[in-house]
Amino acid sequence: MQMKELSAIVDKKLDEYLKISYPEDIFKSMKYTVLLPGKRLRPVICLESARMFGADIEDALPTACAIEMLHAQTLIHDDLPCMDNDDFRRGKPSNHKVFSEAIAVLAGDALLTFAPQIIMKNSKHLGAEKLVRIMGEYFQAAGAYGVIAGQVVDIENERRQSEGEDISIEKRAEILHYQHLHKTGDLFKLALRSGAIIGGADEKAIDALTVFAEKFGIAFQIADDILDESATFDEIGKTPGKDKISGKLTYTSLYGMEKSRKDLTLLLDECEKILQDNGFKSDIFSEILQKIRK
Repeated sequence: MQMKELSAIVDKKLDEYLKISYPEDIFKSMKYTVLLPGKRLRPVICLESARMFGADIEDALPTACAIEMLHAQTLIHDDLPCMDNDDFRRGKPSNHKVFSEAIAVLAGDALLTFAPQIIMKNSKHLGAEKLVRIMGEYFQAAGAYGVIAGQVVDIENERRQSEGEDISIEKRAEILHYQHLHKTGDLFKLALRSGAIIGGADEKAIDALTVFAEKFGIAFQIADDILDESATFDEIGKTPGKDKISGKLTYTSLYGMEKSRKDLTLLLDECEKILQDNGFKSDIFSEILQKIRK
């Protein structure tokens, strides 16, 4: 099955899960960001990880959709004026520009709790052991040790810079690595590990996918940083150059464009090697890596 086909399946299922009911504003706000046009990269990765270990994609679909809901939650909150303050997401007005800041905050909160309910209600056939592990993966990625930790470090670093605090290059590199691992990488780790658990992968395979996820997450963020400085609004669907203007710590601001491109290539090479060394055969993973290269 091709990536576009999996993406279409995820879109259809997300639409089914996010029924509009009372109070309508909150469900409309939740659905708005979840269904913004996108590649559905994280749910597709979850589905492909499960398929790679012999599971039917239907078994992984609730978890894959929940991961996309969690991702949408991070986008809603990330765009808020008190966070990154961006008026656009995927070429459309950000959630708070359409539904107000208050509703946007609540929509993010609602998605954070709605997503695991989708897993629990629709994955009972997986059995208690797998279900408990998947829920553990979800809450680890969603919580204070996961994407929230990455966002907090991002905010703290912006505060330090605005106050003119002198931070060494080594310390900034350490901060950036932590930020990339958690703010970006943890959702990819969640997708890969959850899919593998659903597929019944052994611990050795799950550990290899964890390393893959960490390297892939950093590569993905480097590519995003490069695009922020080199792409147009139409290409990235959000305000270009905003990170540079605001003095945000990014891979390109710390290391420059040339090293960023070289490091991106090296990380993608390492990701491909992990797939090869472990016998993980996936046309979709190869396609994703190639698209990032381009």
